[in-house]
Amino acid sequence: MLSSLLLAMPAAPAPPRVVFAEVYAEHGAFVWRSLRRLGVREADIEDVCQEAFVVAHRKLGDFREGSMRAWLFAIALRVASDYRKRAHIRTEVALDEVMEPWAAAEQPRQIDRARAKAWLEAILASLEEDKRVVFIGYELEEMPMKDVAAAAGCPLQTAYSRLHAARAHVTSAIARLQKRERSEA
Repeated sequence: MLSSLLLAMPAAPAPPRVVFAEVYAEHGAFVWRSLRRLGVREADIEDVCQEAFVVAHRKLGDFREGSMRAWLFAIALRVASDYRKRAHIRTEVALDEVMEPWAAAEQPRQIDRARAKAWLEAILASLEEDKRVVFIGYELEEMPMKDVAAAAGCPLQTAYSRLHAARAHVTSAIARLQKRERSEA
């Protein structure tokens, strides 16, 4: 009797099939930005982004439920970590870009944006990796903290603690940069 009931029951609906091309189209820019902010040099970003999506393609069948962004962020985090461990990456790289000595009157905002971007990249590079991951995921990519914690592989309260420490570091670093800039002017 039980077997006839089970046979008569409709099958559970299959989970929706995830198409890689759609994942790439929707999240490609997000992974690119995340990798850049996680310390991948501009010259290497295209190759490292491709590595991240090769991993995502290979593991796409394992993705079951949850946030696709959090899953991709976790992959980007591991790929960026592997990238930074490579020997050719550990060489010293100058962070300051040489700016043109002249600027037309309508360009001050562009110069300020370029300076702010350079500051942000330098500050992110100075953050410890665990704090940088949480700061980028939550503050810059505006991911929910539960997704950031899952991607970082830490408890939710630990992620909030790391965010608090990262915010304090970023705030003090900005204050130091502003003070240095005022003293040089």
